[in-house]
Amino acid sequence: MIKMNVHKSIHIDAAPAKIFTVINDLHQWERWSPWVIAEPTAEITVAKDGKYHEWDGKIIGSGNLKIIEEVENQLVEMQLNFLKPWKSTATTRFELEATKKGTLVHWKMNSSLPLFLFWMKKQMQVFVGMDYDRGLLLLKDLVENGKAHSQLDFHGTSHFTATDYIGITTQCSTQEIGENMERDFTALMAFVMKECQNIMNGDALSIYHKFDVIRGKVKYTACFPVTAIPEKLPEGFISGRVPDLTTYSIRHTGPYHHIANAWAAGMMHQRGKQFKPAKSFPPFEVMRNSPKNTPPNALISDILFPMKV
Repeated sequence: MIKMNVHKSIHIDAAPAKIFTVINDLHQWERWSPWVIAEPTAEITVAKDGKYHEWDGKIIGSGNLKIIEEVENQLVEMQLNFLKPWKSTATTRFELEATKKGTLVHWKMNSSLPLFLFWMKKQMQVFVGMDYDRGLLLLKDLVENGKAHSQLDFHGTSHFTATDYIGITTQCSTQEIGENMERDFTALMAFVMKECQNIMNGDALSIYHKFDVIRGKVKYTACFPVTAIPEKLPEGFISGRVPDLTTYSIRHTGPYHHIANAWAAGMMHQRGKQFKPAKSFPPFEVMRNSPKNTPPNALISDILFPMKV
């Protein structure tokens, strides 16, 4: 067997005791699970004492989680058993480290892969690590604000009407995407407001041509739809066209740092055969309102996956 280990952490502005009461009670799991958010209709059963949890869903599979060790305000260790889509076991552990301003929460997993799947080790560690990052952000939100402000609405099959666009294409690391996208949209907005207000044709888009989470690289185009392409574009700007598409649509409402929940849910729904992806155009995001004049908890983005029909 090939050992597989994941370790993620986050700082939460709360005492260890407050966090401990959330993570040692599996009745709370649905409120911040990075998996249940992808299928809120999954069947969930929790033992009365909150120490045992079962799930069964079409998207997230089935399995159970049992708390096997606790040290008050310090750690919670769980045994994790996956039953579907394949059988496996793992030990997952939360460790709480008090700081001057709150608590550093560590989420660790120890598991293994069959020897013949050695080539999947890095990929699996990356994907599980991304899930843990999403979960820790949801936990932080829940503990600090009383609610995890990340809501998904599964709109399913929808139609996107073709549009031309002007934009900026950027290649960068996944760690740099937030900073670079803010820069790109700022430059685009300055040009659009000065030169193109009369030809605007909808909400801002982000088209993801490549998103390699294993190597940590991304290529995207930040753009605005227009009814016509201006004759002259600033240096570094491009033009293009999104065709008529049938898409699988997931809406995210909440702070943008939770947007990965919608993308992850889309990938889970794809694996769960809710739709067949089309290769004719990459997935993209439609920003339904602007962070410039919208409270973070009210931000809305639609994630659209082109699909075969």
